[in-house]
Amino acid sequence: MIEAILEENRSLVQRLGDKAAQDFIRRILDAKSIFFSAQGRAGFILRCFCMRLMHLGFSVYFCGETITPAITRDDLLIILSGSGETPSTLESVKSAKKYHAKTYGILGNMESRVASLVDMSIHLPGTTKLCREGEPYSLQMAGSLFEQSAFLFLEAIVLEIYQKRKKNVGSVSSRHAVIE
Repeated sequence: MIEAILEENRSLVQRLGDKAAQDFIRRILDAKSIFFSAQGRAGFILRCFCMRLMHLGFSVYFCGETITPAITRDDLLIILSGSGETPSTLESVKSAKKYHAKTYGILGNMESRVASLVDMSIHLPGTTKLCREGEPYSLQMAGSLFEQSAFLFLEAIVLEIYQKRKKNVGSVSSRHAVIE
């Protein structure tokens, strides 16, 4: 089963272009603060990415947490959604746009309401909870392929940013949690 899961992910992430990844990185580097919004399993995956960017010294916030400040025009909202139809994620995008922040979607469904609202997006054509016709075949439960490929993609983004900033980042381990 592990080999089948790895092959499904390998097949999906090979479709992603370097240009889209570089644009995503540029948006992250240009933002004053970065906000994140996702629900369910996608929310856990996006929290991992949020944490890694914090380790790299970025000012990051996950929407819905009590310590999240107001978003502004100099900020970036990153959302992760397989369906692109999750109501609270959709509302996050609408709110960010109301305050003129940039919005970036990592999406499984490019025909969704979220896809029509975000400023920029990248398509991870994995399976979603919608089980739409045209989604790639997967042995896994609906949504798993999208979520796994999102994690791999975001880890590659972290590695690229880390390597670009390595001389200035100092000891990343100094930013790891010490009270857990």
